[in-house]
Amino acid sequence: MEFSLPQTNADTLAFAAAAVTALIGLFALFMPGVALRALRLAVHPNRPDAVAEARSTIGGFMLGTGVMSLLLFDQPMVQMVLGAAWLFAAFGRFVAILSDKASTVYHWLLLSLALALAAMPLAAAFGLVAS
Repeated sequence: MEFSLPQTNADTLAFAAAAVTALIGLFALFMPGVALRALRLAVHPNRPDAVAEARSTIGGFMLGTGVMSLLLFDQPMVQMVLGAAWLFAAFGRFVAILSDKASTVYHWLLLSLALALAAMPLAAAFGLVAS
């Protein structure tokens, strides 16, 4: 299999969303403490194994999703999966804002980021971006 770089605007959007996903995963995998603090989460002193959850669920999952999306960025089904994953992450954040009294600037910014990362590959998958 040959690795290629994006040639069109649509491919560039999907590629960029995949790269950001992989970078977030890489960051959480190798610096889980910093990633948890960035997400405003704290590890309980009696339960340091929470860091392992950040490494695997946040870091490993996002890194795997991002890397595979980078390798297959020009496939519409891969673009839809990546976009849907970010769209559901945005939905979860929106539910938290409405239900968990998390209506802060921080959460609205993260919601905006998730929506942008969802829109990029979905726009490419559905042909909404001109080449």
